[in-house]
Amino acid sequence: MSLLDDLFAGQSTIDFRPRWRISLRVGFALITISLLLLLVRGLNLSIDFQGGGVWEVPVAEDVTVADARAAVTAIEDARIQLVGTSSGNQVRLQAGTEALERSDDIVSQMAELGGVDRDAVGVSEIGPTWGDQITSQAVRALALFFVVVALYLAWRLEWRMALGALAAVTHDLLITAGVYSLFGFEVSPATVIALLTILGYSLYDTVVVFDKVLDNERSIIGERLAIDGLVSQSMNQVLMRSINTTITTVLPVLSMLLIGGVLLGGAGILDFALALFIGLLLGTYSSIFVAAPILVWLKQRQPDVRRSAELEARRREREKSSANSGLDSDDIDGVDGEEDTPIITRLDDDPRLLSPGGGPPRPRKKGKRR
Repeated sequence: MSLLDDLFAGQSTIDFRPRWRISLRVGFALITISLLLLLVRGLNLSIDFQGGGVWEVPVAEDVTVADARAAVTAIEDARIQLVGTSSGNQVRLQAGTEALERSDDIVSQMAELGGVDRDAVGVSEIGPTWGDQITSQAVRALALFFVVVALYLAWRLEWRMALGALAAVTHDLLITAGVYSLFGFEVSPATVIALLTILGYSLYDTVVVFDKVLDNERSIIGERLAIDGLVSQSMNQVLMRSINTTITTVLPVLSMLLIGGVLLGGAGILDFALALFIGLLLGTYSSIFVAAPILVWLKQRQPDVRRSAELEARRREREKSSANSGLDSDDIDGVDGEEDTPIITRLDDDPRLLSPGGGPPRPRKKGKRR
């Protein structure tokens, strides 16, 4: 049976434990790089967060960004884009709050660039106060999300699983922010909505894994396997479900990104779909290679789990030694790591109760009374 057949049947035997060591190092390195990018380059915030204005005007097909920058001299350091729409090309100029005082001059120059009246120039102005309110609300929403999720997961599963899930979510957020900082993608309110959607999806995938771990812990499998082996086996049981969920979610988002954002020029759709696409891939990765190993690391510090790990190590050592000596593992006592005492199934099987001749012990003769 091939690996793909095993995955569909939920019977794959992939050992994730050596891969977890590599993934945690890679995740730590990516988070460090993302933090450095955020400190050095920062994020390209839209005017919704920092205030400013956006001016749009329809132009001819041969107009370029260089032509627009040469024509609009009322403001320097403005961001100018050439946006394709269903009705034709548009020039979009975005500038900070310092450009609001010269809005009339910008409108005149934009109208001259497009060869249209001043009324045909679209203007959107946002003051700095409104931008600060949007930023603070987004931060509060994110903090409230973390608190509610932590409390629910600690109640529904356990607090170690809650920490593992929140660590995976933080991993996804920081790396997504690092990608936006590296490539200079604009962060808009649509991006924040997409990030909150990412958090929900990442948690869903992680909770599926942890719920399977909890079920296996309560079953006979949890008594036979150490915690790292138990989590690895649980991952194999739900791996195909995670892959199917990711594929069926990423494909619509990818079509929305390419068709709605790139081909049709929907700026809001582009911001939303781009953040969602990056986050969905990171969410699937983090549930397997970040949340799971962190859960194992936390659980291995429990005294009972540590004792089970020691017994499992002894059992494996005994099986290895029996294989080398050519004996069957059933011929070796103390497989579970306890003292080498025989298992007594019936009272008559106790060798201490048997006579040297092999039969039951004879009762003592009573002495004669004198």
